[in-house]
Amino acid sequence: MRLTDDQIQEELINVEGWERRDQLISRMFEFGNFVEAMAFVNKVADAAEEMDHHPDIYISYSKVQISVYTHSEGGLTELDFKLAKAVNAF
Repeated sequence: MRLTDDQIQEELINVEGWERRDQLISRMFEFGNFVEAMAFVNKVADAAEEMDHHPDIYISYSKVQISVYTHSEGGLTELDFKLAKAVNAF
């Protein structure tokens, strides 16, 4: 179920570094080099596949931007924040 604006604000407190951009949440991660960035992306891919919830991933050498929202709901759900928490744990 799609979260309300108030619920989204409450959830954002628990996902350090993530910010809301309209109907999605996003975070930029920076690494020492391309290999480290790709290792991170592979961990994100494994977690996303396990959750059956796939983010948009943009890679630029040592920077990785992850963006999530629930397409089927047309906005943010608890699943988006669950994935954000999993990504932050890497």
